[in-house]
Amino acid sequence: MTTETISAREAASLIATGEAVLVDIREADERARSHVPGSAHAPVSRLGSAALGIPAGSTVIFHCQSGSRTAQNAPALAAAVPGCRVMLVEGGIAALGAAGVKIAEDKRAPLPIMRQVQITAGSLVVFGAVLGALVDPRFHALSAFVGAGLVFAGIMGLCPMANLLALMPWNRRAA
Repeated sequence: MTTETISAREAASLIATGEAVLVDIREADERARSHVPGSAHAPVSRLGSAALGIPAGSTVIFHCQSGSRTAQNAPALAAAVPGCRVMLVEGGIAALGAAGVKIAEDKRAPLPIMRQVQITAGSLVVFGAVLGALVDPRFHALSAFVGAGLVFAGIMGLCPMANLLALMPWNRRAA
């Protein structure tokens, strides 16, 4: 099972003529903000548990946000559609939009959870560092705590902050 990387222009041409099936591998919260209408959705985190139901012999084009997730998961993506020609879009959804593919956007949808984690964690680290420098050095512990949480999340593959943010009211409608 091999994959090939194609430009967004090539992908746009194959999609427009109906010669290929486009599959979005981003998570549901990312797709809620922007997606290609009519594209299939198969989040990479659940790829092994769901059959895509694409007939053998089809041409399948996978895309993510920037192209890096599709490249990193190329073997798993090819395995998910046995007997199909598998292509990966360079540049992801932004490149598809620039190549003329219609992108449906909902700016009211919440930011993707991992972006919320980055904003929250970064803000807490800066807040702890500033308070530690200006008010009391014990506030540096806040930055250390957040840093330790990020290390834990990276090692364990679990992110308590992401789980907490997912429960927030603004994220409930995306679920």
